Amino acid sequence: MCMWAILSGIEGNLAAYEAVLADIKHQRNNVEILYILGDLVGPRPEAEKLVERVLNPSRRELEPLICKGWWEEQCLILHGLGPTGDAPELIAKYGGDTVQMLWECVSRKTVQWLRSLDFGFFELDCLLIHGSTVGVGEELTPETPPIQMLDRLSRMQANNLFCGRSGLTFQYQLQAGSITTRLTTLDNQTPPQTVTVTPRQVIGVGNVGRTSGQATYTLYDPGTNQVEFKTVYYGNSKGFQTQHKSLKKNSEVKI
Repeated sequence: MCMWAILSGIEGNLAAYEAVLADIKHQRNNVEILYILGDLVGPRPEAEKLVERVLNPSRRELEPLICKGWWEEQCLILHGLGPTGDAPELIAKYGGDTVQMLWECVSRKTVQWLRSLDFGFFELDCLLIHGSTVGVGEELTPETPPIQMLDRLSRMQANNLFCGRSGLTFQYQLQAGSITTRLTTLDNQTPPQTVTVTPRQVIGVGNVGRTSGQATYTLYDPGTNQVEFKTVYYGNSKGFQTQHKSLKKNSEVKI
């Protein structure tokens, strides 16, 4: 049985990453692919050590597939390699001290490597990205309207969209339905068109490094389409333990 382990939001937290790797090794089913959906780095002193650890996995460890996230985009902007010349979102959300720390904790060499990362991955009928098909900064959550979720899935014709920007673990299922559209202009009106929607889902994969002592990630079986959320506790307690969590939302699309 081929399982995927899907991580996001390590944010430079080396201890959290090590705890999750150890938990993956103890899974009853073999994990054959390891994804990191962005926010690998962050404003932490050990960010460079984390990158070195990820790029040099130990013997018998999986080599992770990594895509860009929000923190990677902020690093590129700070080094003049991003889509804009400044970082107003970063400053507004975290302040100048965090900007300075991010600049000091992530080297220019690492930023050049971050620049080479993919936007996301498309495997089988699954799209794996940090934010959404619109951009790395968009947060999809259980409160996102069904029509918006459907749009993000339809842009890449995916049946399963895995994302990590919100930091939440959730399984948002779109049931079968239909959408009827009609275009009206000043000159004429086109006949209505009906599009049939097949069942699809958006999965929030959790966040590894944001909460000290607690990391969440996702296991996925592409053969059965089963999703399992894992919580790993680490730090002061002896060893660590895992806990199964599941948050599911069903939506029927009929517009």
